Amino acid sequence: MGFIKEFKEFAMKGNVMDMAVGVIIGGAFGKIVSSLVDDVLMPLIGTITGGVDFTNLAIKVGDAELKYGTFIQNIIDFLIIAFCIFLMIKGMNKLNKKKEEEPAAEPEPSNEEKLLGEIRDLLKNK
Repeated sequence: MGFIKEFKEFAMKGNVMDMAVGVIIGGAFGKIVSSLVDDVLMPLIGTITGGVDFTNLAIKVGDAELKYGTFIQNIIDFLIIAFCIFLMIKGMNKLNKKKEEEPAAEPEPSNEEKLLGEIRDLLKNK
């Protein structure tokens, strides 16, 4: 029973749960970006380049086929995914910065402070 209890404590720690949520959200975000690249951007790029489909570009060297088009496609995918993540992190940092910049409202002075202020004002007027 000690092993199971130890594993349960490990699995329920905050860091492990945060990491699991991050992996799940990252996987979903990856699917969205992959769809953006495959279904939206690559057809546009193909149209701009005259209908070239990068994934079909290859060179035959002896019996080997070097699929450099797939490599180019993967580089473009990486750059777009990196750019999307950059924009997402930049937006999150901007939101956090706005939260930090908001000044806290001045706390209401206590009764003692109000009384001392009144005493100060009376002494000043004499």
